[in-house]
Amino acid sequence: MTGQVLAVNVSSKRGEIKHNVGEAFLKQNYGLETDAHSGDWHRQVSLLSLSSFEKMHAMGAIGLDYGVFAENITVGGLDVATLPLLTRLKVGEAILEVTQIGKECHNQGCAIKKQVGSCVMPVEGIFTRVLESGWVRVGDSVEILTEEGK
Repeated sequence: MTGQVLAVNVSSKRGEIKHNVGEAFLKQNYGLETDAHSGDWHRQVSLLSLSSFEKMHAMGAIGLDYGVFAENITVGGLDVATLPLLTRLKVGEAILEVTQIGKECHNQGCAIKKQVGSCVMPVEGIFTRVLESGWVRVGDSVEILTEEGK
């Protein structure tokens, strides 16, 4: 199954809504070079599926631009929340590995939850580390290379 990159999102500070920059370089063991969440840790690049946005629309949320849930890469045609840990993905030119599914929400709710009333990132967002560097651009494919545990 293959998906497509719908947006490449970055922010200059943690906890902020990200904005689509169209393309970015994913650096091995670091993440998106221009994003505040990059660094030597297990949550270098976050991904969220279009289906998560559609769920929020169905709940009445409006004005949901890509990046509003602070995801780095918005993916269409593939439900990333169903991928098991250690799944390897080719996203554009880069190779990523799933390190975490979902995350704990901030104590009093993040800015995204306050703005839209709910946040799908803690349940449906996935986090990855960059195994191989490369560019990722809107329109690139998202391909599953390996699925551990399946």
